[in-house]
Amino acid sequence: MTDPIADYLTRIRNAVRANHKVVEIPSSKIKQELTRVLHEKGYILSYKFIDSKPQGTIKIALKYHPETKNSAIKHLKRVSRPGLRRYTGADSMPRVLNGLGVAIISTSRGVITDKEAREMNIGGEVICYVY
Repeated sequence: MTDPIADYLTRIRNAVRANHKVVEIPSSKIKQELTRVLHEKGYILSYKFIDSKPQGTIKIALKYHPETKNSAIKHLKRVSRPGLRRYTGADSMPRVLNGLGVAIISTSRGVITDKEAREMNIGGEVICYVY
């Protein structure tokens, strides 16, 4: 596998389309941080890190509307990829759906959202868009 973050996003995207309640994903530090940000922003219900040898897994409980059964995640898009890295400065930070979505940015201060990066006035690598 050449792009584990794209695999992470694809597993979540496929689970949402199949209306699964829980998805299990192989763990890494960047995937754990992405999961934390998705939970903080309300896109997933809960998560659990399961440590096992050699890699561990992440169990993610997906979030759906109770009546309409629509997922909180409508779209996941990988922006920066191994073949073409996308970096942005604090002044040109992307806005997803005019502020309704979230751009997840990897910065020198960790994995944060575009809004937090703007407030801290730092740039970084744009990992993905979520809305």
